[in-house]
Amino acid sequence: MRYARITDRLSTLGGSKWALHSRARALKAAGEDILEFTIGEPDVPTPLPMREAATAAIAAGRTGYSNGRGEPALLKALSDRYTSRLGRPVGTDQFICLPGTQTAIFAALKAVADEGDEVIVGDPMYATYEAVVAASGARVVPVALRPEKGFRLQATDVAAAITPRTRAIFLNSPHNPTGAILTRDEIVAIGDLAKKHDLWLISDEVYEDLIFPGESFLSPFALDDLAPRTVVCTSISKSHAAPGFRTGWCLGSPEFAARLLPLAETMLFGNQPFIADMTAAALSAPSPVAAGMVERFAKRAELFHAALDGKAGLRVHRPQAGMFVVIDVRATGLTGIEFATALLDQQKVAVMPGESFGQSFGGWLRVSLGQPDDLCEEGCRRILSFAETLRKAA
Repeated sequence: MRYARITDRLSTLGGSKWALHSRARALKAAGEDILEFTIGEPDVPTPLPMREAATAAIAAGRTGYSNGRGEPALLKALSDRYTSRLGRPVGTDQFICLPGTQTAIFAALKAVADEGDEVIVGDPMYATYEAVVAASGARVVPVALRPEKGFRLQATDVAAAITPRTRAIFLNSPHNPTGAILTRDEIVAIGDLAKKHDLWLISDEVYEDLIFPGESFLSPFALDDLAPRTVVCTSISKSHAAPGFRTGWCLGSPEFAARLLPLAETMLFGNQPFIADMTAAALSAPSPVAAGMVERFAKRAELFHAALDGKAGLRVHRPQAGMFVVIDVRATGLTGIEFATALLDQQKVAVMPGESFGQSFGGWLRVSLGQPDDLCEEGCRRILSFAETLRKAA
């Protein structure tokens, strides 16, 4: 039988990057004492008022068909949110509501990139980005995010990667896995390249509300000269601890949203009204859980830094936002995959190897900050114990 070329393009870009996480889950299900620091789930349940809003909407019969753009109340809530944040009018005609950030990114890339095109993406990158770009037919052009630059994408590196086939620059700020936040000057410099070469800026901003104390965030969409070529993709999965509801959106110019609408309608003809009602209610006020997550995640990041940085060949990078900390294990002589695999086998600690996030992240680990403080402390003890064992054996 014949298959579409997309199945070939994605054949090596699926769940294999999460193999260690899946193995850890299987060991845990079998009764082993596994400390799990792999995936980025919020450390609190979806707030009760949000769950009640969804169930009340179901009880009220909000289970029929919607439309391709989004429910009116949700579009109004989104318009109000961004108009308030940006200080300029953002209309309801600038949004397309979709089930989560991942779907929003997929739709945005399908709208701007064709087969044979290129999309510049900072490396390391979230594990699914390569596949999402490949699904459009385009090719990821990785640009190394250098530790000495705080893992922030640099315009000089982007400029060297631009070719006549380049169609978009993919931004992820705050960044997963490193927690880096692009500065205004960095965004302006990258934006100047986008304007010079007529490129799109696809901006994943799902961690926008998880900014650590003393740090600040700027979206390229906030800059008037970049807004027409910027597409924001985000959701309430992280900010409101609602990953299972799969509710997000694309934000762009009215023209972009109009061009995207038919594509969105072929993917999912209208998101679920009862989820839209819940999302509209959630966006009408500040998140009741984001501030608490910020406090806990920032504290745990410092905990990992204090416990591990500079010890037994480990270096810990301080994140500026998000729910992860990354650890450089190259001085131990092991790759990230080797370290993470042996750590699971010998210490029953599950972390993500850096190789799951890009070519330039070999020899690093990504550690979720979503576990309670006491488990983070125990995780640090086990990681350090393993690293010290490696050093003694060297």
